[in-house]
Amino acid sequence: MPVESVFPQLEALLPHVQKPIQYVGGELNSTVKPWDECDVRWALMYPDAYEVGLPNQGVMILYEVLNEQQGVLAERTYSVWPDLEALMREHGVPQFTVDSHRPVKAFDVFGLSFSTELGYTNMLTALDLAGIPLESRDRTEDDPIVLAGGHAAFNPEPIADFIDAAVIGDGEQAVLDMTRIIREWKAEGRPGGREEVLFRLARTGGVYIPAFYDVEYLPDGRIARVVPNRSGVPWRVSKHTVMDLDEWPYPKQPLVPLAETVHERMSVEIFRGCTRGCRFCQAGMITRPVRERSITGIGEMVDKGLKATGFEEVGLLSLSSADHSEIGDVAKGLADRYEDDKIGLSLPSTRVDAFNIDLANELTRNGRRSGLTFAPEGGSERIRKVINKMVSEEDLIRTVATAYGNGWRQVKLYFMCGLPTETDDDVLQIADMATRVIQKGREVSGSNDIRCTVSIGGFVPKPHTPFQWAPQLSAEETDARLAKLRDKIRGDKKYGRSIGFRYHDGKPGIVEGLLSRGDRRIGAVIRAVYDDGGRFDGWREHFSYDRWMACADKALAPFGVDVDWYTTRERTYEEVLPWDHLDSGLDKDWLWEDWQDALDETEVEDCRWTPCFDCGVCPQMDTHIQIGPTGKKLLPLTVKNAGPAPAASGHAH
Repeated sequence: MPVESVFPQLEALLPHVQKPIQYVGGELNSTVKPWDECDVRWALMYPDAYEVGLPNQGVMILYEVLNEQQGVLAERTYSVWPDLEALMREHGVPQFTVDSHRPVKAFDVFGLSFSTELGYTNMLTALDLAGIPLESRDRTEDDPIVLAGGHAAFNPEPIADFIDAAVIGDGEQAVLDMTRIIREWKAEGRPGGREEVLFRLARTGGVYIPAFYDVEYLPDGRIARVVPNRSGVPWRVSKHTVMDLDEWPYPKQPLVPLAETVHERMSVEIFRGCTRGCRFCQAGMITRPVRERSITGIGEMVDKGLKATGFEEVGLLSLSSADHSEIGDVAKGLADRYEDDKIGLSLPSTRVDAFNIDLANELTRNGRRSGLTFAPEGGSERIRKVINKMVSEEDLIRTVATAYGNGWRQVKLYFMCGLPTETDDDVLQIADMATRVIQKGREVSGSNDIRCTVSIGGFVPKPHTPFQWAPQLSAEETDARLAKLRDKIRGDKKYGRSIGFRYHDGKPGIVEGLLSRGDRRIGAVIRAVYDDGGRFDGWREHFSYDRWMACADKALAPFGVDVDWYTTRERTYEEVLPWDHLDSGLDKDWLWEDWQDALDETEVEDCRWTPCFDCGVCPQMDTHIQIGPTGKKLLPLTVKNAGPAPAASGHAH
């Protein structure tokens, strides 16, 4: 039974909305498969606007992995802006996919990838527009399985009422395993209904089904325990880890957006995981171990991706790209190969101690010298020891001197405010550091025309990190501390003019903190915010702190807890944390010891180059660190200009 496209109804609404192009679909490299020839159908969503969602690597990879399978189709959907939402409600147009404009409700699985918790209200909007009941307990077998993935899914408890399932870790293999189970269940005639297919998924130990677990609370509001409420369901659910990235060279055909997006480039993930051990960094902790893509694997992906897209910039993605064991050869090889085509290379962020001028020159050889971004994270030497960011001020000044001396004019420094044990003085030292940077820059470049931008974000403690027990700084204290820093920078007559200052106020961080360390009781808050019109909470112009606080006060009152209880309260070792039954591979005692080391200002080395520190990931997940060097060079260059080539290998411009 084919499912009709809703495009005829949608098309009539598009002249009345902003940026209608984002709802049209048909991007280069997008895939539309015949509905009737497939027996398992996925709708994939990045719960934000098209311009943010389309470049998302996670969704793009799963879209391709699924569509390569015989009998499986995957289509994409994104959040619609409030102007279109209102019209869709008025005219009865449901949440649709952009690939063939089919209603999301018609699919077997509705998978959402959350890289931030601020997308939760957008999920509820999409469910409601799709005609899928908001709460999982109200769904029938005619509704898709609502699945959460992405980094925020490592604590899915705040959205436990709204999702049917969550997958933690890498999705490539996980979606194929789920597809197989759903296909078998459907082929058998859907025995036991929705409950049965969810049970089959839960039984694998790699898919978390919140409905199969009960949470018991202590009189003081803390969790007593989380227990499976039926036999055959595991006590703990494990994360998925893809080993050997060369076997998963996705995306092979990256999507090329129709409307302007936040990243106008082709990206290649050069390794996964990070063992630098920055204690605030959830991404680094939950993606262990480090798995490098080989230099030849990277070369092939860049070659295919550029031919498939025509982009003029390649982003080499990872959590700390300059840490790839062959990054110098990768950068030089790519710069050599694409010199004639003027293809630019970029690293999203560079560690101060991994930066060298050779690398920087290769990265800018074919592109433009835009600014360099470094993230010292903490303003003082002391706080950098607390967070295990082993970068001295001397390292930074030396690196910056090299950059300014080699023709760069702009450096951006990224810091956090509100880190554990931080004082006003730690933050005020950011101004001193910026002053030294400008001073050094003027000295080595012989010019006053140089800039340093200081960008500051509020620190939010995250699950599965050593700081998961830490108190969060209140919004008021964060704002007061940043105001002092701003005054100090502006008051500097000699250098202040050359220092840009960008900061986020403390309010969004408190909401993010509430959602990131929340338990199932927070679901009532999310629902209340959504009912009150909350949408696009990650966008400053749509975010309302007052709405969140008012809804939280009301929704949490019956439980005897409040926003401060979830955010600014320090946890103890004994406390059961909402995500303890989700196994990221990290040993809880190891995390606790690292938290104690932080309080003692003790640094820990990177286990890539030193003996193991027993964080638990490798033995528990049956994985191991995979790094080079391979000793190979990038694909031979001769191929490109070796006489008359077959027509197909022309380069896209």
